[in-house]
Amino acid sequence: MIRDRGKIKWTSMMLPEHVKMLRDWAEEDSFEKRRELDEQEFEMMNEVVTEAMEYSRSVLITHYERKQHRLLMGEIQHADSIEGKLRVVDRFGEVHAIRLADIADIRIDE
Repeated sequence: MIRDRGKIKWTSMMLPEHVKMLRDWAEEDSFEKRRELDEQEFEMMNEVVTEAMEYSRSVLITHYERKQHRLLMGEIQHADSIEGKLRVVDRFGEVHAIRLADIADIRIDE
């Protein structure tokens, strides 16, 4: 019976710098690219933000944070165009400040 130890047998022949580089490379594979939006999508998102603020409706926001897209559900409390941030209160009462440039999609929660 062959007892193959997989990666363990090769790690002893590698320098620690090489092992670290391989781990960093594997981590970079999980990174997502930022979505580029066009004018029409910006206009639709602006309408959703305006409607959500006017009628106090809950929204689903997909935003880019730490090289991954994340989903946030809550109500928009304030939109600051000067600072370029959107203040959202989630269902647990926590306040999140999201940069407008990081937002990939906004939808009204049904």
